[in-house]
Amino acid sequence: MKSDIGIQTPLITLVGPPNSGKTTLFNILSGKNYKTVNYPGSTVEYFTGKILPKYNLEAEILDSPGIVSLIPESPDEKVAIDSLYSHPKLGSPDLLIVTIDSCQLSRHLLLPKQLISAGFNVIIVITMTDILSKRGLQVSEKKLREALKCDVVLVNGRTKEGLQKLIDLMSSNLESNYQISNKITPYPNLKDNTQLLDSFNEIEKIIQQVYEPISSDLKIDLKSANKELKVLTDSNLSNNFPIDQATLKIDKILLHRFWGFVIFLIVMGITFTSIFWLAQPLMNFVDELFTNLNNLVVNNFDKGWFTYLVSDGIISGTGSVLVFVPQILILFLILGLLEDSGYLARGAMLIDKPLSKVGLNGRSFVPMLSGFACAIPAMIAARTIPNRKERLFTIFIIPLMSCSARLPVYALLIAYIIPQDKPWIGGFILGGIYLFSMIISLLVAWIINKFSNKIFKEQESSTFILELPSYRIPKFSAVLNHTYNSSKHYILKAGPTILGFSLVLWFLTFFPNINPDIKTDEVPPSQVENVVRAERLQNSYAADLGKIIQPVMTPIGMDWRIGVSLISAFAAREVFVSSLALTFKVTTDVDEKPNTLLTSLRSAKIESTGQQLFTTATSIGLIVFFIFALQCLSTVAVSKKETGGWTIPLLQVFVFTVLAYSMTLITVNGLR
Repeated sequence: MKSDIGIQTPLITLVGPPNSGKTTLFNILSGKNYKTVNYPGSTVEYFTGKILPKYNLEAEILDSPGIVSLIPESPDEKVAIDSLYSHPKLGSPDLLIVTIDSCQLSRHLLLPKQLISAGFNVIIVITMTDILSKRGLQVSEKKLREALKCDVVLVNGRTKEGLQKLIDLMSSNLESNYQISNKITPYPNLKDNTQLLDSFNEIEKIIQQVYEPISSDLKIDLKSANKELKVLTDSNLSNNFPIDQATLKIDKILLHRFWGFVIFLIVMGITFTSIFWLAQPLMNFVDELFTNLNNLVVNNFDKGWFTYLVSDGIISGTGSVLVFVPQILILFLILGLLEDSGYLARGAMLIDKPLSKVGLNGRSFVPMLSGFACAIPAMIAARTIPNRKERLFTIFIIPLMSCSARLPVYALLIAYIIPQDKPWIGGFILGGIYLFSMIISLLVAWIINKFSNKIFKEQESSTFILELPSYRIPKFSAVLNHTYNSSKHYILKAGPTILGFSLVLWFLTFFPNINPDIKTDEVPPSQVENVVRAERLQNSYAADLGKIIQPVMTPIGMDWRIGVSLISAFAAREVFVSSLALTFKVTTDVDEKPNTLLTSLRSAKIESTGQQLFTTATSIGLIVFFIFALQCLSTVAVSKKETGGWTIPLLQVFVFTVLAYSMTLITVNGLR
């Protein structure tokens, strides 16, 4: 590693096309001792770690994003490619390990050909050799090495065959103290030149003079490489390389215009159902664990502000972070299996055309679908979208997908609306809500797409070109390793922000801690604490804020008590139900007797007029509000992390809050 800070540890960078076995090799060399980092000034991620001690090679190793050539097709690819020449933090790599799929030589040889021409110190690692051998074929290391004039080694990621030879080649290359000489620099001396220029036009002319000839030479080299590729492919294989007939036969079904969509929707439906149902027991366990811990603190310590800070602030805040981990684990596990098998690429290709009509592309569908379970893992799943503009666009509309946290709210309000003797109607209403939210998300996507360049400050749009890998059995250990690290990354990065917001909300709902005398003679002992907390809530800063926004609540037929519940729901949407129970002084366990809350809501009156507070109009209005509103601090925190700043999450809160209020205003007054 040749950096400006004087670190002398050698830097080895792994590069290669997507699905070429690059990350699998990185996991083998570094184990789990690595961290996820963003390229400075961007949201593009890479992994760094150290070579495991058992390999007797002291070096840093970097797993860069997948690229297919040195000519970037998107802003994110440009960031990754520029870092090869001089990483902002780590400097230039001492050695490049280029992974290429032995089954895709005709396409994957483009990248190492360019890197060698650019002057990099390159070792080519041929992967997927076990799949090739099943077809009766093998790659000749010697012929390929002679043709490309660099070291070539075959490595089997499953059996680790060839790994020791790779380690030996890495050691010998580093020990030779290879100095990178004539690498192509995309923007040479750009920083020095900018100090002498007075206008952007002059800068653009300099870039064109310096970059265009080099880019032209590079493209000429690509053309010559294309001519050589067939020769290389034919000469280094022991037989003529046949088309993967098994993959073609499967694709005739899975990529069929009709049946392909049917199968894809079934697979995605199973994925969505698994995220929701498989995670639910684990989420309930985590929720119950932190609830019991909360009760343990409250019941065994003095009822002072510090006790409630620990119980309602720290413990509940930490629980709100960890309760989503099961969904994240299951999401990344399933997506990892689908991706490693080669099917996820087919799904993205199938859905690309319909989504392209509203400004999205095929890579946007899986995050959007995951948003029906939870917006948090859905936003994290949007990392698979390489183009920054399209990734931010997808993240922007994900909160419109009705997540599972809205279910308790929908269930309560639907139960209020429908006749008690016809519960089956509730299922149709709930299904209609989800369908409506999907239609609205696509409509909003289409509208915002018209202004997306102004919103996202991006002009580039990527072309959705996707290499369809051969079908293969997923490597479960690699998928588990990726799932583990993704979940850990979420906890460490999003957790502190979520906890901080939870503490602020606790402060607003607890202080100034006025606790007047309350008559609790007729209240069951187990519910005295709930009554005390309800009184404290009504005298809190949050209640004061609710009364301040009363003029805003009046036009939509609601009062400050619903306003307080809406404010409380910003911690998490499902908090709305428990907040209503506290605000309307429900003195029995809502989970044990859900009709008690409904009874309280049906008897609630508007304090200023004496009219019924909850009506069919206001209930439907609240449903509409929750469809649009971004009432989830966890989602805001993750949006901030995934977008690399506060601009997008604050814009989401503003736009969706305005939409929610406007649509609620129209709905309530239209139904009165």
